[in-house]
Amino acid sequence: MIVLKANPDMVLRQVAMQVGITERAVQRIVQDLEDEGFLKREKVGRKNHYEIITDQPLRHPLESHRTIGDLLNLITD
Repeated sequence: MIVLKANPDMVLRQVAMQVGITERAVQRIVQDLEDEGFLKREKVGRKNHYEIITDQPLRHPLESHRTIGDLLNLITD
């Protein structure tokens, strides 16, 4: 999510290389995030544009009062 938030038009192959995991693993993670409502994927021409849904609450009950945006801000600041 951090990589796609910083560069929402990045190709998943590039995300995989930057993170150090396989492209297939990135595809599964992105699909899971999209299924859970944490990420939107929009087709723009031949590429995808990714939008992180920052107001989505975290899933764990102890952290559900916080949002994805809170977590990303904590990590990237």
